[in-house]
Amino acid sequence: MKKTIAAILAGALCLTALTACGGSKTDSAAADSSSAAAGDDKTITVGATPTPHAEILNAAKDALKAEGYTLNVVEFTDYVQPNTALVDGDLDANYFQHTPYLNNFNKENGTDLAAAFDMHYEPFGIYAGKTASIEELKDGASIAIPNDGSNETRALLLLQDAGLIKLKDGIDPTSDATKLDITENPKNLDIQEIAAEQLPRSLADVDLAVINGNYALQADLNAAEDSLITENPDYAKVYVNVVACRSGEENSDKIQALKKALQSDDVKKYVDETYKGAVVTVF
Repeated sequence: MKKTIAAILAGALCLTALTACGGSKTDSAAADSSSAAAGDDKTITVGATPTPHAEILNAAKDALKAEGYTLNVVEFTDYVQPNTALVDGDLDANYFQHTPYLNNFNKENGTDLAAAFDMHYEPFGIYAGKTASIEELKDGASIAIPNDGSNETRALLLLQDAGLIKLKDGIDPTSDATKLDITENPKNLDIQEIAAEQLPRSLADVDLAVINGNYALQADLNAAEDSLITENPDYAKVYVNVVACRSGEENSDKIQALKKALQSDDVKKYVDETYKGAVVTVF
């Protein structure tokens, strides 16, 4: 049975990471990733994870075409390479990450990528694996969570809101928490830190899993419909997904054209009808 957690958000919007271990571009992405570096003024090359980001970008292609631009979407299967490719100049922008992850990436890598504009948030959810509900969890049950900075923090806070653990004082969405910050674990839960993209596949092997919104969608899971518990919307909004670019290019013609197309009524309608609450626009 789905619940909605009423969580009170303390702190400001920052980041510690959104995901991922290694991964690679799709074959088509590898073939098409050079247009930004080639300096094609009428081609906008954007890196994205497949669902929902690449799908949303594709929904904006016609609007960009009407403005004289060709949109080239390069799909990535992880959360690391899209930023690396943007730094290297292989992309004009990327669309896959929330603000805290972007901030953390810049901090850890000495980069200067910028959030060009906000698009949406994806509520985190706790999903049933071998155990059907939170109430049925037994002593020593296993729970899989993402292993990267901000997303691990986010998952641990959701487990705390569900009454399963207690974290030390001062842990909020701006923190970089791990399971070492758990101070109370009355059920002796086995918290397993797993690469975010592997979480849906882990469901068969663990009792519960806390899964990122995009990876849940790729596994045909909808946080609004399938999760046992979802984040309170005010909490989830801290993790707004952004279109990112290199610092200083936020007002370039390409980025402004991309913003106009993506923040259109047609794209908003597409998101609302396609994702049914698992992806929520903020424009």
